[in-house]
Amino acid sequence: MDAHNSAGQTHGINSAHKPRGDFTARAPAALANPTLRANFRRAMDGLMTKRAAQFADRDAWTALRARGAAARANALARLPELLERLEDRCTANGIRVHWAETAAEANAIVLAILREAGATRVIKGKSMVSEEIGLNHHLEAHGVTAVESDLGEYIIQLAGEAPSHIVMPCIHKNKAEIAQLFAENIPGQPYTEDVDSLTAAARRALRQRFAAAEAGISGVNFAVAETGTLVLIENEGNGRLSTTLPPLHIAVTGIEKVVERLDDVPPLLALLPRSATGQAITTYVNMISGPRKPDEKDGPREVHLVLYDGGRSRVYDDAELRDTLRCIRCGACMNHCPVYARVGGHTYRFVYPGPIGKILSPQLEGLDCAGDQPFASSLCGACSEVCPVQIPLADILVRLRQEAVRPSATPAVKGGGSQAGLAADLGWAGWRLVYGHPALYALVSRLLARLGNLIPASVPMLRQWTRFRTKPRFAARTLHELAARGGFDRE
Repeated sequence: MDAHNSAGQTHGINSAHKPRGDFTARAPAALANPTLRANFRRAMDGLMTKRAAQFADRDAWTALRARGAAARANALARLPELLERLEDRCTANGIRVHWAETAAEANAIVLAILREAGATRVIKGKSMVSEEIGLNHHLEAHGVTAVESDLGEYIIQLAGEAPSHIVMPCIHKNKAEIAQLFAENIPGQPYTEDVDSLTAAARRALRQRFAAAEAGISGVNFAVAETGTLVLIENEGNGRLSTTLPPLHIAVTGIEKVVERLDDVPPLLALLPRSATGQAITTYVNMISGPRKPDEKDGPREVHLVLYDGGRSRVYDDAELRDTLRCIRCGACMNHCPVYARVGGHTYRFVYPGPIGKILSPQLEGLDCAGDQPFASSLCGACSEVCPVQIPLADILVRLRQEAVRPSATPAVKGGGSQAGLAADLGWAGWRLVYGHPALYALVSRLLARLGNLIPASVPMLRQWTRFRTKPRFAARTLHELAARGGFDRE
């Protein structure tokens, strides 16, 4: 990568607030919560049904998926070149481009832009990267009020929670929970479970924020290198208001969101909403190519683009793991994941939950911090099957599991080997020894047949299994002994 975006050593949320894994420790609480499980099951079933209806024509889906995957693969293959071209085109269009290697740098850049403009009131469109760097907390700590304008993000901001889904942030909440939240936090709002009334209440509260905002912050779905265009898609109109009404617009995005040409965008726009919410297309498609021109009546007077690395360069450097960066943040993988549907997004603890989080978080945060994520999967392959840009998620999960216990030489995932242990190493060494010597294998098999059932379920080698399952019982005779007794000659 070029000097603008070399890999950083600190990334993700600020290290002082950096969570650790412990997925296994949190999962039982989610599994024991019937309301949470019902909310997710109902939502996931609906999303899967809608997506299936959009891609009913298998041949059309295959062809469209191939185009989307090719556009993303081409962009990644030429990422350094395209990022420089994007910077040149944006600059020519009047967009000021900033490069941030770490979360701290990205937060400092945004705060400096706001201070230069004298802005203390910010309205935000949905942005997963801003969640990743902890932008809202950073701004609040420095006297800047940032209000989320996406309805789902606004709900969880009122609740003081993190998103549980990358497309539908409050999918873990039902109508009654939202009604109670609004009644407690919006002045004059009575308790009601009527969806239209709740939406109207949020709209009234947010309209005042839009009118008073001195700056708007957004994410970016795709950044077009050919034209210097920032593409944002959304359904509520809040994104358009956040990027058009305030005099200052700051877009924050990961460096992987670049595509080469404007022609690459239509197939991706056809894939993303269908995969995410089962819509043929989103309500609003915004293409921003610069600030307001002298003869224009609306739009921001300044537009800034913050290109954030946060460990992505390190992912890019590995030819196999690079496919992780193809992701277009549709959430289809988590909608179809049997693990995510049962435990929800907060069990993962990191910004990106579900299958994409299981491969992205360990690479950005490090296996020493998120090393349990790749193991929180059944490897059923549903995520790989529905991914609209053909990310081999299951293959990457297996690779990360290997890195967790025995890192590859070059390039290595940060924190590789942190999940290794002496007991596991000795266990596999013993397995290799026994299975490599037929006579020893026969002896051990006979011993286990006679004595194996005497081993208590509490011993370390069985504890992880017997916590949730019945202890397996050894047969009284080995297969070879049974074959010999039946008169079958062994080869």
